[in-house]
Formats: sequence, C-alpha cells, structure tokens
Amino acid sequence: MVRNNLKVLIRGAGELASGVAHRLSQCHFRVLMTEIPQPLAVRREVAFCEAVYQREKEVEGVVAKLVSSPDEIYLTWQEGKLPLMIDPEAEVKDVVKPDVLVDAIMAKKNLGTKITDAPLVIGLGVGFEAGKDVHVVIETNRGHNLGRVIREGWAEPDTGVPGEGTALSADIVLRAPKAGRFLTVKRIGDHVQKGDVVAFVDEVPVKALIGGVIRGLLRDGTQVHQGMKSGDVDSRGIDSYCYTITDKPRAIAGGVLEAILSHFNR
Repeated sequence: MVRNNLKVLIRGAGELASGVAHRLSQCHFRVLMTEIPQPLAVRREVAFCEAVYQREKEVEGVVAKLVSSPDEIYLTWQEGKLPLMIDPEAEVKDVVKPDVLVDAIMAKKNLGTKITDAPLVIGLGVGFEAGKDVHVVIETNRGHNLGRVIREGWAEPDTGVPGEGTALSADIVLRAPKAGRFLTVKRIGDHVQKGDVVAFVDEVPVKALIGGVIRGLLRDGTQVHQGMKSGDVDSRGIDSYCYTITDKPRAIAGGVLEAILSHFNR
C-alpha cells in the first residue's frame, strides 16, 4: 500500500500546481513546492506562490509557508504546513530526494525535468513525452480528456485558445495592450461592468470586456509584455469563485493522484 509519508516535489506554485498540491496534502503526502523569485500567477487567491510575497498563503484551509533551507522543509511539514522554496531549477530535489516529482510549471515545454529525477516523474500538459522524459503525462486541455493519465505519448497540442472560450467556463481573459508596468485600479473580488478600467499598462487602460467579478489579476507593479495574460473576469459574478479551487485544477489533481496511487500500489 502507498505510504502516507511519500515526499512529492511540485515544480511551480501557480493555480494548477496549487490545486494539485492542495489535494495531495489533503491526502497526507509530504508536499514541497518550488517557484521562481517573482511569480506571475493571475488567480492569486488560489495560488500558493503568493507565499513568495506574503511569507504564507492559505488556500481552502491549507497553508503554504516560504522556506529557505532543507531543514526548514521538515520543520514546516511538522507544523502541518506546505513548504515552498524559491528554487527555479528545483535543485532541492538532490537533497530531499522526493518519491514523486510533478512538473507543473505549465511552460508548454520541458524546462529541464528528467525521468530520472524521482522514482515517479509526472508532467502536466504539453511539452512532455510519457515514457521518455517523464513517466506519466496528465492532460490539461479542457474537454473530454481533462485529467486523463497518459502513460505513453503526449498530451493534446496547445490550441492557443483559453478554456474561457468553451461552454465549460464563463470568464474572459484580460491581456496587456503593450509592454510596460501593470498598475491596478481594481482588485480581485471587485465587480465590474463592460468597459470599466481594471488597470493600466503605463498610461494605456486595460478594460473589462464583460461585466462580472474580477477573479484574477496580476500584482500591482508587475512588468508585462504585450498580450500577456493579466487578469480575468467571471461573468457569473459569484464572489466565492475568486477564492476557491476550480474544476480544472481539481480534475488535474485527480489525475496526478491516480498516477501516484497506481504506481506505488502495484
């Protein structure tokens, strides 16, 4: 049977990675996350990477805590919290020696994860070949196969169309109109009407394309490039959706959990 003290290292701590981390921590795995020095998550209220800025971040009752050394990782686990370390290359894996490594960076390409990094290596979405550079790939495209465990081959190609364009979602992405500094006018949880100014990039306004509630927004002062995803508005207007994990990360987390259990329960 699977040991409940399995160590799982998750590369990345954005929305999808955090959904995976939340579920695995609730299943009593010892989860460690690694991040870059300046995370760019949009749905910050459900992303553990906010701990980089706030020292700690709670998502649905699970708390991530920023740590700076391997010794702090074990102390944080003892506190019942999820350690998060600034470590873009996930070099801590050589010290912690995880049983499972999950690449949840969502870069649409492999940034260095190898099938030899852990006894079980899992890649989320495109950029990984199951059986070659990871053991398992989890499908991340919305639709029939979302969360599917792929043990041979690739995930579906990136369509370039956000999930918001499907019948399964009701929010619209806000994108930077130019390169520059992102300056917020509104906050996550604020309600807006179509045409309301949500933020500026330097002097150029970023306007809501529909009415609803702001579910995601980059941090004030973030440097952006033209076309960069900077926020999203959910037309359903339900405030609680800004602060709870959505269906997509939950489905992907289920696929990761299936991959772990099927591997170690053989």
